[in-house]
Amino acid sequence: MGPGSGAVGTRSAVDVGAASRSDPRYPRTRHGQPSHDPGPGPGEVPGRGRTRHRRPSRGSGSSVPLVRILLWHGYLLGGTGSNVYTRALARVWSRAGHDVTVLCQEPHPERHDVGSAEVVRPEIGGKLPVFVLDRYEGVEAALLQDLTPAERQRYVELNARALRERLPADAVFTNHVLLGGPVGAAVGVPFAVKAHGSELEYSMRGRPELECWGAESLARAESVFVGSAHIRAVLEDVVGHVDRVHEVPPGVDVEEFVPQSRDEALADLLDEARADHPNPGSANERLPDEGNADRLAAFFAEDAPTVVYFGKLIFNKGVHVLLEALREVGARAVVVGFGDYRAELEAAAPPGALFTGPLEHRHLVHLLPLADVAVVPSIFPEAFGMVAAEAAAAGTPPLVSRHSGLAEVAAGIETEYPPELRHLVGFEAGNAPELAAKLKELLALSPETRRELGLAARRAVQRNWSWAAIGERLLEPFTR
Repeated sequence: MGPGSGAVGTRSAVDVGAASRSDPRYPRTRHGQPSHDPGPGPGEVPGRGRTRHRRPSRGSGSSVPLVRILLWHGYLLGGTGSNVYTRALARVWSRAGHDVTVLCQEPHPERHDVGSAEVVRPEIGGKLPVFVLDRYEGVEAALLQDLTPAERQRYVELNARALRERLPADAVFTNHVLLGGPVGAAVGVPFAVKAHGSELEYSMRGRPELECWGAESLARAESVFVGSAHIRAVLEDVVGHVDRVHEVPPGVDVEEFVPQSRDEALADLLDEARADHPNPGSANERLPDEGNADRLAAFFAEDAPTVVYFGKLIFNKGVHVLLEALREVGARAVVVGFGDYRAELEAAAPPGALFTGPLEHRHLVHLLPLADVAVVPSIFPEAFGMVAAEAAAAGTPPLVSRHSGLAEVAAGIETEYPPELRHLVGFEAGNAPELAAKLKELLALSPETRRELGLAARRAVQRNWSWAAIGERLLEPFTR
């Protein structure tokens, strides 16, 4: 992996970057194609060579000046991990009034909510460097460590060129130590890098050439952001000491992920499932499974104890541990995601497990309130427990593997729990019997007690991980 609606441009109320909007050196392009302006539609105003949505008024509580931001991400906007992170930053920054351009490889940006940010798809001239092999529409993916130095350098220069063509900007923000660090450094202006962890663990660790390249790139960065103390430790273990490191966790949209009544959540979930793109025979693993609306309606026709998992279906995510535990619990489960481990997991799943394929936030915000517990069973280090925090924001108590960034989320949530129930936030990674025992204990609680736990978990998210506050913190190095 490099690791869900419209994506159009906007302009700041402050005249930052104005030259780049009218300067003929900076052609307006979207997704690698010339941009066409069909004229303003409802709620739109004419832009220079493209459609602009009206900027929302900014919150009066913000002290951050409006700026022009170039946000570089080497991958997609849908799915999980850094894709969600990028999409959320684009949305929160543009809604705050900033002028945001996202450069990424998303072929269908119109399917994802990035606020009023512009989305541009740079040419990459060959293979897409990834950390875990996956399939990407229209491009050939290859492991970063398997590319030749010349292939890596060509990728860096093409992306840096795309960024330079969109200068001036007040902030250049790139994702992943590699290749976001080298891309940012090659632009020639101050930049910040966000280390996500996947690049460190899957591609860089134990490969001196890549470790050194990462260290050299970070030395040129204005700021380096990490999402947790765990990732800070991993970063320094892989590349050595790094200056100007800021620990800023990822955020959660606490206005999108909210508790809902069962009837309301189910009706909304089924509406979203009926609106899914066609996927005959569920042939496209990156789209929700065919017939999900009918399958989900049948599944939730009975109000029975329900566990949910959402994330990649790969071995390191530990879904097999959850399925083993469920055999002892007797609860049913909804398993959301895609990946090369899906067939094996479906074969091993106990009765009552429903696999849906990948779902976007528009589904998840309604699915989570229908579950009694959300389990995050990863057996591999995680930069941050984003899915646990999203579940908590929706009022669904999370139960997570207590390690790495997941442990930090568990620690934040349990402070809001009654002391006698704090042990129900986490379990030892890979320990199916312990997971089963804690699931039984959680599901044996009264519905009112589980509801109170869910609201306590949401309070923790509101206090620690709301996107509005996180977005401002990430801009501090550029605006102070």
